Amino acid sequence: MTAYFMDSNREMMLSKQTGDRLPVTAGVFIGMSLAGFFDGIVLHQILQWHHLLSSIRPTDSIKDLQINTLADGLFHIASYVLLTIGLITLWRAYQQKTAISSRSMTGAMLLGAGAFNFFEGLINHHLLQIHHVKPGSNQLLWDLSFLAIGVVLMGIGWLMLKQQSTDSLENIEVRN
Repeated sequence: MTAYFMDSNREMMLSKQTGDRLPVTAGVFIGMSLAGFFDGIVLHQILQWHHLLSSIRPTDSIKDLQINTLADGLFHIASYVLLTIGLITLWRAYQQKTAISSRSMTGAMLLGAGAFNFFEGLINHHLLQIHHVKPGSNQLLWDLSFLAIGVVLMGIGWLMLKQQSTDSLENIEVRN
């Protein structure tokens, strides 16, 4: 949207470009944090399919369960950090009076959630193999499905952001 914004004052244009990115950046961080919380709360705690380190420290003993629980807690802290960054960035956008549509925020959050799932799955499930989504006979299918969900979420988020950008460009052209 901003690339098409014409303004005679270059500094104002650069400021507008930075401001326009803030809400999208905020949405991506918030989406990443929500995906992290979903993973930790639903897969680790409620369904108890895995813990963060369960492939390298099986929960066969109290000590290993304590280590996995600590790792899960650190994982939640990382999710809180992502959420905090997202909320601070959103607050900065609000202070700069930068508007964002519900579609753009939703798209950014889906993009962030998908990126989290994809990269967390790629790194933790496939490269480091510190845990799998659901260990057992179909664990590769579960791990690949987790990656696919991430790709689908990123794709939907990107399309929503692209559509919003196109809609905004048409509005600017109509007003000029």
